[in-house]
Amino acid sequence: MFSLVVRFTVLPDHLAAFDELAAETIRQIRANEPGTVIYLNHTRADHPNERVFYEAYQDHGAFLDHSETEHTLRFLAEREQHLVAAPEIWWLTTTGPENY
Repeated sequence: MFSLVVRFTVLPDHLAAFDELAAETIRQIRANEPGTVIYLNHTRADHPNERVFYEAYQDHGAFLDHSETEHTLRFLAEREQHLVAAPEIWWLTTTGPENY
């Protein structure tokens, strides 16, 4: 399993546009990326301008495949206009059994 968390701080007047861009990207991921195990967009209750993506892939190769798709490249190109600053990325490593 290969996972990461990405935290975005979105400009207040861009929240709806960012969420729609993310939703369209996630629809494409779910329809076209069998190696993507989970891809979720979260809102922090105590920080309404923040969005947190949780992403998990079968392996690093599935992540690389995801990174080269048209919908992901579109998201990466268009997201910047909606953000206060560059996103914070946390690369995760599994420390215990992958299955429970």
